[in-house]
Amino acid sequence: MLSLKAALAKPFAKIIYKSIQKWANNPIETQNKVFQKLISEAVSTQFGKDHDFVSVNNHNDFVNRVPVRDYEALKPYVDRVVAGEENILWKGKPLYFAKTSGTTSGAKYIPITKESMPTHVEAARNAILMYIHETGNAKFVDGKMIFLQGSPVLEKQNGIQLGRLSGIVAHYVPKYLQKNRMPSLKTNCIEDWETKVNAIVEETLPENMTIISGIPSWVQMYFEKLQERTGKKVGDIFKNFNLFIFGGVNYEPYRAKFESLIGRKVDSIELYPASEGFFAYQDKQHEKGMLLQLNSGIFYEFIKADDFYTENPKRITIADVEIGVNYVMIISTTAGLWAYNIGDTVQFTSTKPYRVIVSGRIKHFISAFGEHVIGKEVEQAIQEALVGSDAEVSEFTVAPQISPSEGLPYHEWFVEFEKEPENISALAQKIDASLQKQNSYYLDLIEGKVLQPLKLTKVKKGGFQDYMKSIGKLGGQNKLPRLSNDRKIADKLADLGLTK
Repeated sequence: MLSLKAALAKPFAKIIYKSIQKWANNPIETQNKVFQKLISEAVSTQFGKDHDFVSVNNHNDFVNRVPVRDYEALKPYVDRVVAGEENILWKGKPLYFAKTSGTTSGAKYIPITKESMPTHVEAARNAILMYIHETGNAKFVDGKMIFLQGSPVLEKQNGIQLGRLSGIVAHYVPKYLQKNRMPSLKTNCIEDWETKVNAIVEETLPENMTIISGIPSWVQMYFEKLQERTGKKVGDIFKNFNLFIFGGVNYEPYRAKFESLIGRKVDSIELYPASEGFFAYQDKQHEKGMLLQLNSGIFYEFIKADDFYTENPKRITIADVEIGVNYVMIISTTAGLWAYNIGDTVQFTSTKPYRVIVSGRIKHFISAFGEHVIGKEVEQAIQEALVGSDAEVSEFTVAPQISPSEGLPYHEWFVEFEKEPENISALAQKIDASLQKQNSYYLDLIEGKVLQPLKLTKVKKGGFQDYMKSIGKLGGQNKLPRLSNDRKIADKLADLGLTK
């Protein structure tokens, strides 16, 4: 028997589904409207005046007046907003700053405005409603739900609240879900990640958990602690747990490990949220890719990743994208980010409707020898190599070895196994074969005897968590880069004695 809440969820899901179809079926017109509204709303801001928004009538005008910027390049404007000035990047002042740890610039302050905040909340809600509409499954709304997230405690900077995005969003959980949400506020405010996860284990063990959500690597830590505490599979502890919601990294390398920890298969929904905007979510269980949010106050541009570092790379809109091409995604938003490079690369899996996968980071690649290997390729390679094997991988990262003590250079794979394969070198050969198949540059370098096949280095159990802890990035929204074009991570792993 469905509860009233579960019964009401289905017709509500149908209404939302229909409203989404309207814009998804008119993508170019939808994006044009977003673009025009952004320009007209910001015409009298400092940024709008500096870039002559009054004479921007189309995308071409915009390209000619507004260069692509990353955070460093936009920082002079952001600094003025942080200092308390109004009408700089967007009208008025932001509601919040999402504070993120930048790799080059220390802390980043990403503005969230009255106009942009609701889009973060609606996209997360709509992802669940699209799942209910597709599957007819709404029983989980009666159980307890957890999102492993940053602390909701916010600081103040010149009258504007700031904190981690997940902590800010925690203040917007709708009233009808307040009683369902875990953990308690007290536990959620614990800063130390390991202490927090231990407290979450104690709080959730007696509950009827139906949805578990978070970045896979940190949810894995929670699952492992549940198993240590009880000796049971997660699916036996939480009999009604049937939906895993995740974002931040590709789930596929974790899937086998998760199914082993849970003890059965559960449905999953992939999200693509960031402090700069909620860009996409999985709208179909059996379609590859996530539905790009074209009606959320975000105007998208794309630059081919291969051309990105050339002198004048071409910026295109969704009207001209092609399936399977690696693009750097550029955004302009109601939070006042203009032609902003968030650093992610995406590939389209469909243009009817527009669906994307995150293929990596424009700065996270290996091209020490001209091979242009990206995150998606290394993830797919390890995934294919594990098919038919009983080995389980907890985490991995890849770095170039440019000057080995003997022999040709190679890619070094640092892998932490939950369950080691019988034959490590056979697994390494399979990974290498997949990478050669996917990446013609890499194949040419192997065949041309510029590189030797990859080498696999084992990382001790818990080694990557120890590494993240050592750099102050354990838990929350922090993610281990899948690959680097240098050996900073590799050297740190060795310094800490985390490799075998």
